[in-house]
Amino acid sequence: MATRRLGTQGLAVSELGLGCMGMSDFYTATDSPDGARSEKESIATIHRAIELGITFLDTADMYGPFRNEELVGRAIHDRRDKVVLATKFGNVRGEDGSYLGINGSPEYVRKACDASLRRLKTDVIDLYYQHRVDRATPIEETVGAMAELVKAGKVRYLGLSEASPATIRRAQAVHPISALQTEYSLWSREPEDEILPTVRELGIGFVPYSPLGRGFLTGRFRTIDDLPADDYRRNSPRFQGANFRKNLDLVKLVEQLATEKGCTPSQLALAWLLHRGDDIVPIPGTKRVRYLEENAGARDVRLTAQDMKRIDAIAPVGVAAGSRYPEQGMKTVNG
Repeated sequence: MATRRLGTQGLAVSELGLGCMGMSDFYTATDSPDGARSEKESIATIHRAIELGITFLDTADMYGPFRNEELVGRAIHDRRDKVVLATKFGNVRGEDGSYLGINGSPEYVRKACDASLRRLKTDVIDLYYQHRVDRATPIEETVGAMAELVKAGKVRYLGLSEASPATIRRAQAVHPISALQTEYSLWSREPEDEILPTVRELGIGFVPYSPLGRGFLTGRFRTIDDLPADDYRRNSPRFQGANFRKNLDLVKLVEQLATEKGCTPSQLALAWLLHRGDDIVPIPGTKRVRYLEENAGARDVRLTAQDMKRIDAIAPVGVAAGSRYPEQGMKTVNG
């Protein structure tokens, strides 16, 4: 697995990362009776990722909540030096999973970092993101507190998630930002309008989350009933009613091109992102070894300029039916 640079401060990561969220939350029943088996499989997936050279691991304190950082910590405790560890703060949740809002105050930044270090069983976080922008706290104050963590040796590099161009510029003026994480995929190309040009101008790396459209672009879902009853994607506008059916049309076109290229739809979608620039590092999430290995094959898919033009025609900006999140969730993005 080749490496790519995120930002200009020296952060080098594998060209594909591994999103760990679904190992503990949102796609997983919190009271699942097979929890022990699922955790074993998740840890095996992390270990296999490291074997394949996928050493950029992404988690957050809110996943679980808290349990995902603990799981990742257990998985890497004896191989910490082999991974680049990214986590996030700012989306506040209670022990019972309740959502308590967004907090970017300096006091909370320090408290959240110390808690993440304990759960991850590590002395330093390689990449620390503000998960969502706190509109009630000036970004200068939040990033100023994050910069103090770098000076204290608790964090190596700083990142933002779902931040607007103006916020990114203000943050960069306080301390160098190495990476911006935002949803980006064949059905979420909005970052191309302003976000990507901004981070490229400022020398900031770009980390697309949900690069497979929360699994939709894999072609594994044909009806809403293919999702577990408690899967949070059932609440996503893109997975509902007429939107679901329209979005299947996109998947069918992706499948056709993937067949021509001799790869899977997942590999095509990831390869497209990898071909969008060397400053882009997708973090597809999975808790299963077989899907991890499939995703890793994306690096071997070669797309020509003509292929890229065909994909642009198949999946232009705005192709997806429905918004990325329900109305309340959309209020927290592009902050």
